[in-house]
Amino acid sequence: MSISDLAGKTIVLGSRSPRRRELLERLYPVARIEIIPPDDPEELSFDGIHSLEGIQQQIQRISRLKNENVVRQCKEQTYDYLLTADTVIVVEPTENHYLVLGQPPETDYASTTKFWFENYYLGKSHLAISAICLRNKCQSLFEKLVFTTVEMNQSGSTLVDWYLQTDEPRGKAGGYAIQGLGSLFISQVTGSLSNVVGLPLLETQQLFDRATDQTAG
Repeated sequence: MSISDLAGKTIVLGSRSPRRRELLERLYPVARIEIIPPDDPEELSFDGIHSLEGIQQQIQRISRLKNENVVRQCKEQTYDYLLTADTVIVVEPTENHYLVLGQPPETDYASTTKFWFENYYLGKSHLAISAICLRNKCQSLFEKLVFTTVEMNQSGSTLVDWYLQTDEPRGKAGGYAIQGLGSLFISQVTGSLSNVVGLPLLETQQLFDRATDQTAG
């Protein structure tokens, strides 16, 4: 199946993220995408979860719950596909002890973000993990976890204060935007770059392939 095969299909994107919407619009016609974000602002937290396996399971739950929430909102509305996703930045301060970094807190934005860069990012690698959940019109679920390893330069330490002044890290998961000025810190990306932004394009398209094949079958 090619991307053009979905030209006449209706895709519901259950997300508030403008970046996720922009990425999906690179694959499919804008006119066929409808945005219906989850109406419950509360999400499961990662408090007390410090194993990589536990983090994977939790992010899958979050994406699945978002999908179920949007299904309930749709009620009698028809759609061909309903897509939800969640992306987290994961660091490993000590061996086999992992932390999920969310958005820097507004009350302590600068110092928290600077701490993250100095202690978790510069000269080290971290993970971006996305959980994708796609539902087709037959109500079958197709899910996938995607991992990307991101490495940052130690030499970027001279840019941290400047980067904070740009205000780009504010409101960004992990406190940086790899698609923006945050790219100045990056030395290597292993895996999907779009995954770090918020939606792994190749893997998302592969899920659409699976969901479409099941419908056709």
